[in-house]
Amino acid sequence: MSGFLSAVRQQFWGSRGDFSVTTTVAAQTGKYMEESARILRKAVPQMTALGIPVTPQNYAVWYGYFRADDRALVNAIDALIANGVAFSADVCLGLYNNFIQNNAPEVLENVQLETRLLINGLLNKISQLSKGSAHFQHSMEEFGHQIHITQDTDTLHRLVEGVLVEVDKVIAENATINDSLKSMNDELDSLRSEINELSVVSITDKLTGLYNRRAFEDNLTKVQSLETYGCSLLMVDIDHFKQFNDRWGHSTGDKVLVYVAHQLKMGVKGDDFIARFGGEEFVVILKNTLLENAMLVAESLRSRIANKKLTLGKEQQEVGSVTVSIGVAQSRPQEDPEALFDRADRALYDAKHAGRNQVRSVV
Repeated sequence: MSGFLSAVRQQFWGSRGDFSVTTTVAAQTGKYMEESARILRKAVPQMTALGIPVTPQNYAVWYGYFRADDRALVNAIDALIANGVAFSADVCLGLYNNFIQNNAPEVLENVQLETRLLINGLLNKISQLSKGSAHFQHSMEEFGHQIHITQDTDTLHRLVEGVLVEVDKVIAENATINDSLKSMNDELDSLRSEINELSVVSITDKLTGLYNRRAFEDNLTKVQSLETYGCSLLMVDIDHFKQFNDRWGHSTGDKVLVYVAHQLKMGVKGDDFIARFGGEEFVVILKNTLLENAMLVAESLRSRIANKKLTLGKEQQEVGSVTVSIGVAQSRPQEDPEALFDRADRALYDAKHAGRNQVRSVV
């Protein structure tokens, strides 16, 4: 966010709730810029030293770290550094998902306020331009009238000087307005980026980085309407997931969820769709895929997940294998998304009832 708008926002939501643009705004702006520069000088060298790409997401994490408002974020990063953990892409994404995306509602409120301030500022500048043009036109008309009735050279000289002064005023005013409009354009570009980021946040599962249920429901409707010969839906459920939480704790349960999400992502094509539906359930939409081929993909995913034993911590304590049950259904012509989902869910129930760690389908 810009220093100016952040300062104005703080002044706007003051203790009395009134809006007064005073010298306080300038002082706050200066402090904000100074603080941002201080953090920038610390964050970028540290990120470089740790081999972390200076992307907007990564910088948001380290900006928060050096600002130190969120103690949980500071403690998490300090622990990673102390234990010699490499800041891989997955680790950086995990920090962003867990500590930055949580601020989405507040960010949305800030974006709305800043947009209002930008629009009001733009209207004000346009109003100034209009008033300035009207004043200039009036001055030129008055000068023109006086030229017709003036004979002496001194008066003509003063009139010419007056015209030059008015022209200089218009040039100066237009330069100021152009600078303001350019600054506003930069602000709008920043806001556009933030709004795009909010759109991503609203359809992303924070823990796994996959799409969430909302995104799945929207995508399934779109895919079914566009498919030429049908898509297939996979319902994936982690077997005995509650036992992981009960025995090893919820932190281990989260690691199991992340592991399964990663294996699903690695086991399908780039244009297929994966989402965390909720809890320990995932969904996979295989585009333009008939049931027979969908069963092969599902079996490949089941095997891929089950063939690795998970370990915990530096001691490499074995947690054991993770298995999943998968239900598969192929869409039918003119079938609504809910009906397809219900059939895949029924197939998943059959896989669970048959002993888990297997794939079942319904026609």
